[in-house]
Amino acid sequence: MHNLPPCPKCQCEHTYSNGSLAVCPECFYEWNAEEKADTSTSLSAGAEETVKDSNGNVLVDGDTVVVIKDLPVKGSSKSVKAGTKVKNIKLVEGDHNISCKIEGFGAMGLKSEFVRKA
Repeated sequence: MHNLPPCPKCQCEHTYSNGSLAVCPECFYEWNAEEKADTSTSLSAGAEETVKDSNGNVLVDGDTVVVIKDLPVKGSSKSVKAGTKVKNIKLVEGDHNISCKIEGFGAMGLKSEFVRKA
């Protein structure tokens, strides 16, 4: 069908062309497919940014963390209480760099500065 490379950010295979740019339908990242073709493999190989908790410990996918302060939840009258244990975290890019599920709240994003490694 088309010869566009996968998305350099999320590795989605379903990219499409929008004029001179390639677009990812999952993360909506846009890039020039000709320019990124040479550098996309070197970026994904060694440019992983490390995520650290409030104490400076490096976090990885699957870690268990503990919330260090009460966190208000947007759209809810309840808040996530300090001391809440969150298992099996997933690291993602963005402002809230931890994706997780918290019992009683469901799926949500947390900032790494408000958790410590358990």
